[in-house]
Amino acid sequence: MSKTPSNAFHPLSAHNAENIAPEAPTQDSAHGAGIRQWDPRSDTVQANQIAAYDSMRRQCPIAGSRYGYTSVFRHADALRVVMDHETFSSAVSRFPSVPNGMDPPEHTPFRQLIEPYFDSEHMAAFAPECHAIASRLVEALPSDGSIELISEFAQIYALQVQCAWLGWPESLREPLREWTHKNYRATMSRDQDAQAAVAREFDGYISELLATRREAGTDAPDDITTHLLLNESMGRRLTEDEIVSILRNWTVGELGTIAASVGILVEYLASHPEVQEQLRNDPSQLPAAIDEILRIHAPLILNRRITTREVELAGHVLPAGTRIAVLWASANRDEAVFGDPDEFRLDRDPSLNLLYGAGVHVCPGAPLARLELQAIMEALLNGTEWLELPAGLLPERAFYPGSGFSTLYIHVRKTLNAPSGH
Repeated sequence: MSKTPSNAFHPLSAHNAENIAPEAPTQDSAHGAGIRQWDPRSDTVQANQIAAYDSMRRQCPIAGSRYGYTSVFRHADALRVVMDHETFSSAVSRFPSVPNGMDPPEHTPFRQLIEPYFDSEHMAAFAPECHAIASRLVEALPSDGSIELISEFAQIYALQVQCAWLGWPESLREPLREWTHKNYRATMSRDQDAQAAVAREFDGYISELLATRREAGTDAPDDITTHLLLNESMGRRLTEDEIVSILRNWTVGELGTIAASVGILVEYLASHPEVQEQLRNDPSQLPAAIDEILRIHAPLILNRRITTREVELAGHVLPAGTRIAVLWASANRDEAVFGDPDEFRLDRDPSLNLLYGAGVHVCPGAPLARLELQAIMEALLNGTEWLELPAGLLPERAFYPGSGFSTLYIHVRKTLNAPSGH
């Protein structure tokens, strides 16, 4: 694989694409008889993950790999997997994951505990601060110059907005930023000892935050983290491990996907001046446009499941214990559902868009993500005259498990000069 970009965030994200052919059918019992094999981490695939998934989807509905997962490419099959938690379990990680790695009935009370934190009342309360953070970052952009958007803007926004929502101190932002790089490198290395060490480091940050609040007692900050610590909606308070797991899921996933999403959205507007002009002229279209652009280019590559029993999927019989990779980045571009997957349309049925998943594990944080993305895109469109890709500085795509871009230079114009191509 190519060298890991140093500024990549871990979201847990066509180079000869039409020539990416699956290998001949095998009889690998780990995946089921006759399932084609592919290498999702090959250099060819990593050169452009989205194009590679398009190519695979047109050739076969599912494919196995030497990494032990069966990839699901098509919308109908992806939807079937995530809607049937009894057959396709979410309990795939060797580490406890609350509630992402749970199935009903264990999952249900934790989900009921979490959902209120993302209700309309909480979102309305956080919206002014979220918009203020976005506006300050846009105000700090050059009046007429280029920036590396991922490291100098998108990642900073993700960190600031997430820490603000959770009530975490500014002093934690830089350690978290460094931690995300360590986490990415450990994930890419597939070194379990390194991954465990990184996980312990993150848990240490959370435990320290919780200890500070316990010591403060009634003087603890009135924020989401304190509320989670005191929550008794399950008839008891959460254990330390449960709180750490919940905050880990909220933080690690949110930092990566929000940063990736900002990069994807800005690159799309810079590459499609007609869409940028459309949204500048009618900002009310922005919520639908954000979801549509992130359908075209997914900020989160996949989620995992494991079969609890023998099951038929896409014409193949999979044994119990088969590990499944549901490729959102492919399913949300399925021609059978969306027609031309690259066509930007605001009249699509939003229920078909799997950007935030489906079933019992549909993303509970979707309202927060939508608020954060709308805030930053509104600030960018209101605070600039034009966004464009500078000549000679092509974007570099992120490698799995990342999505979006590892490097993205954007020229920002805040002047009244007419933008090129506008």
